[in-house]
Amino acid sequence: MTRARRPLLCALLAALLIAGCSGGPPSPAPSRWQPRPGTAWQWQLDGRADPASADVPVYDIDGFENSADDVERLHRDGRKVICYINAGAWESFRPDQAGFPAAVRGAPNGWHGERWLDIRRLDVLRPLMEKRFDMCRDKGFDAVEPDLLDAYLNETGFPLTAGHQLAYNRMIARIAHDRGLSVGLKNDLPQIPELVRDFDFAVNEECAQYGECGRLTPFVRAGKAVFHVEYALATRDFCAQARSLGLSSMRKRLELDGWRQPC
Repeated sequence: MTRARRPLLCALLAALLIAGCSGGPPSPAPSRWQPRPGTAWQWQLDGRADPASADVPVYDIDGFENSADDVERLHRDGRKVICYINAGAWESFRPDQAGFPAAVRGAPNGWHGERWLDIRRLDVLRPLMEKRFDMCRDKGFDAVEPDLLDAYLNETGFPLTAGHQLAYNRMIARIAHDRGLSVGLKNDLPQIPELVRDFDFAVNEECAQYGECGRLTPFVRAGKAVFHVEYALATRDFCAQARSLGLSSMRKRLELDGWRQPC
């Protein structure tokens, strides 16, 4: 290098160093919310959320029944908000019900107006679920609770296997994460070892009644919350075990209104 060009290069390097110092390191991308074991919660799917029903940091509410203003109201109180949607069954009462072809609607699942979905049809269900998760994101939710992620354990009218469920559940998790949303694994206890890395928390119904709460410990060991409810058991019959396992447990009525009995 000639002596004449050396000062020009030094000046250029100095300018770059100054720009780098003034700007600082690039800001890290915002991370997803990660609820920790033992986090208290409220689960209300009956109508719009009642922010006065429980003084807890997490509310899990219906994504269709609640507006962006409802979510923002909970956020103003310092709460994280989970968006409940049904990922495993067609619901006749939802505004997007006509978008689900008859071919993917299976046997009734025991709830009025609901039928199991053929989760093998990822090509059909993915865009439909993406729209639902878009709704959750656009309303400002922090996370999603996709219900009925254990269709293969039920009489759905389709020959579903554990492999079909794994593929579908992982697709659901990716859809959430692509939108910056945390996502919970609902029930599906047999596949927890395979799915604990794909999901950010778990939601469980009645593990104490059926003697299965120990199967949820992989989530707790991974530092991820397990949001758990019982319906039939009194709190004295399950809270001691739930606390020892690190679960976030309470008793609820089956209609999932504002009433709760926490551990």
